[in-house]
Amino acid sequence: MKIAIAAAVAIGLIYAQTRSVWDGVYTEEQAGRGQGLYNQHCASCHADTLMGGEMSPPLAGGDFLSNWNGLTMGELFERIRTTMPLNNAGKLSREVNADITAYILSVNKFPAGKTELPHSTEFLKEIRIESEKK
Repeated sequence: MKIAIAAAVAIGLIYAQTRSVWDGVYTEEQAGRGQGLYNQHCASCHADTLMGGEMSPPLAGGDFLSNWNGLTMGELFERIRTTMPLNNAGKLSREVNADITAYILSVNKFPAGKTELPHSTEFLKEIRIESEKK
């Protein structure tokens, strides 16, 4: 019995570590909220298209994906949470940042799912950013 429980826990940990942005880790509704929040807090620097500006990196497209490929959503989330918006870093709540991050995923054409992207860094560290579906 103990061996079966240990095996189930191990399988659960392996599954958690292998989740990716291709597994539908946000909802369409969350991305919709995120779009409005992005427009309000981010677009002035990163552009309406998320392609960045003179001093701001893109949040969509090949350059963005190659920079974040192989990292986790937790790393991206913490970068956004602690450094943005540039003129008042850290002012946005975790919930707002999660919604904006969901919008970024949607613009990058990652599929929506049935569960909202969490706003807990620990859970987000279990989701890998993969530029191509494996």
